[in-house]
Amino acid sequence: MDNNTLGKHFTAADLLKFALPNTIMMVFLSLYVIVDGMFISRYVGELALSSVNMVYPILSLQYAVGVMLGTGGSAVIACKMGMGAMQEAREDFTVLVLVSAVAGLAFTLICMPLMNPLLHILGVSAAQMPYCRIYGGIMLLFSPIVLLQTVFQMYFATAGKPGLGMWTVVIGGISNVVLDALFMGPMKMGVAGAAIATTIGNAVPAVAGIFYFLFNRKGSLYYVKIRKLRWGVLLKSCTNGSSEMISNAAIAVTTFLFNLIFMHFWAENGVAAITIMSYYQFVFSSIFMGFSMGIAPVVSYKYGSGDRQQLKSIVRFCLICIICASIAVYLISRLTIGSSLKLFTDVGSPVYNIAMEGFHIYALQFLLLGLSIFASGLFTALNNGLVSGIISFARTFLFLVGSLLLLPAWFGETGVWFAVPLAETLGIVVSAVFLLWGRKKYQY
Repeated sequence: MDNNTLGKHFTAADLLKFALPNTIMMVFLSLYVIVDGMFISRYVGELALSSVNMVYPILSLQYAVGVMLGTGGSAVIACKMGMGAMQEAREDFTVLVLVSAVAGLAFTLICMPLMNPLLHILGVSAAQMPYCRIYGGIMLLFSPIVLLQTVFQMYFATAGKPGLGMWTVVIGGISNVVLDALFMGPMKMGVAGAAIATTIGNAVPAVAGIFYFLFNRKGSLYYVKIRKLRWGVLLKSCTNGSSEMISNAAIAVTTFLFNLIFMHFWAENGVAAITIMSYYQFVFSSIFMGFSMGIAPVVSYKYGSGDRQQLKSIVRFCLICIICASIAVYLISRLTIGSSLKLFTDVGSPVYNIAMEGFHIYALQFLLLGLSIFASGLFTALNNGLVSGIISFARTFLFLVGSLLLLPAWFGETGVWFAVPLAETLGIVVSAVFLLWGRKKYQY
């Protein structure tokens, strides 16, 4: 393993240095959505902003598939690298990249003809429908790009090149911002401009990944001829990454429920308000997801190589980082909410007032979500997709859907705001139980 950094002894500083690029990368990816929302709200209007959020459940499913193949495959590949099976790791990597591209194409071919029925199921209003068709149609057309850029996020880190992955996403993010301003400003392309700008931003890391792993033959990972198609590896990658897929698929369901509930209480202005507030969740959860994904290849490698002492110190350090970061992001959210809202809507507008009314409750989740995200990512890295899936399912689906269905019915508008903090509280309980159980099994 002379050509890969995963085999060295990691200090706390090394871990931060290794995880930081992936964390920055995930934050920039979340900014793709936020920048789109900001320009759409200012250049097209708050109705268009609410429309984009109505179609988001469909788009989150394509990302869910990419995250499943990326995180699950990364754990399998890194573990084999730790055991010294480099040729198998490269073959599995090649297969998973091809599967990701094919899955993206299948997503386009299946969902494009069903666009109108899907939008009606999601409860899109007549006023929102034109915006949803345009934005959703363009994004679905380029699903293969979305899946490829998603898997390459993880595979750059697995190849020991997290910095390269970060810079491709940063360049893509900057391109997205510039093109958003150009397409929706002087060119007046509306939501179509937002979708095209996002697609071009996604294409930067996707194309970079394709060519890097094609021509860089000196690295630890690159495309090779597939001597034997191991279906078990594909199944293992899918099951191992199922927790991350569940988390992102759950976003589709919970976004749908949020949209329905906010439409019921506050109409389109309510959907616009929850869209803006969800951007905070995108950014802060992406910090924890990026950190967990950045650490994951190191955990998988150390587990595969049998270095339990390093594994123990890594997990302990990560838990300390998560606790400190949770407190920090909560304080940041409370201090910046007023000024952040001004980027999307005017002070005193209905959307502004709705968001300010409930954010102090909604923001409590930021104290809690980091531990559950890390716990799920840890078990994925340890190749235990079942436990990781249980944590994700409980936190992002079971508890949240239950809270959304019950609390508004019992407590009205106040119950809507408490749904997410309650779900995250229950999720921490489940995560803590499995973390304590895992100490004996994996000796961390």
